[in-house]
Amino acid sequence: MALFDKFKKKAPAPPPPPPKPAQDAEDVSVYSHMRVEVTTKDGQMLFVAKLMYPQRHTAELHQYSESEAPLLEGCSETEALPVHIRGYHDRLRKAVYMEGFITPQPKHIWLVSHLYVARVGNDRAFFRLDTDLDASVTKFSGRNAGEFPCRLRNISVGGARFSSEQQYWEGDKLLLTVKLLEDRDPSIMYCQVLRVIEKEEGPREYGCQFLELNEADQDKITENIFTAQRKGRSASK
Repeated sequence: MALFDKFKKKAPAPPPPPPKPAQDAEDVSVYSHMRVEVTTKDGQMLFVAKLMYPQRHTAELHQYSESEAPLLEGCSETEALPVHIRGYHDRLRKAVYMEGFITPQPKHIWLVSHLYVARVGNDRAFFRLDTDLDASVTKFSGRNAGEFPCRLRNISVGGARFSSEQQYWEGDKLLLTVKLLEDRDPSIMYCQVLRVIEKEEGPREYGCQFLELNEADQDKITENIFTAQRKGRSASK
């Protein structure tokens, strides 16, 4: 709550961003249902949410996890917190960076005001958690078929990178199993190898894209990544 106090002084409402020329206006409605990561201006994680009902300079953030971030304790409906909102739009294949001010609503919903798109890029490094976890990879047919141990190096809502003594090839389809959190069931993801990364020392690494994940599966992975990320940051303090 102490850190949040920095932002919630009785200051006048922030002015809306300057309007863009009509031909350059950003249609934020195309980002509806996009998964986003919400951080303070100095990069401290607050929560992961789904961006809902974006229009002009407002939207709602529907928080995935019901656990409150410590920075948000004591947040009042009359006081707004400036935040960065960033996500990856699957259909457009673009990373989206937004800014705005959030205030809490019932049922873990946050109202966003003065919302605008700061920039759109080609990177997709959102919800990517660096790890060093035991995992396993199963290939059901072809060369090197079978289940073998591997190390999970990072994971995002769209894919993962792992290292293995076994050799795989671009286009191989695999079943990746890993326990991201000790108190939760293992995550099992069907994926396809997109990149083979040769290493001067150590085993090859493989960049994979997840396949056939429904929305519930994506939500579960997103929440697990966010929870693991928060636990990792807490442990490092």
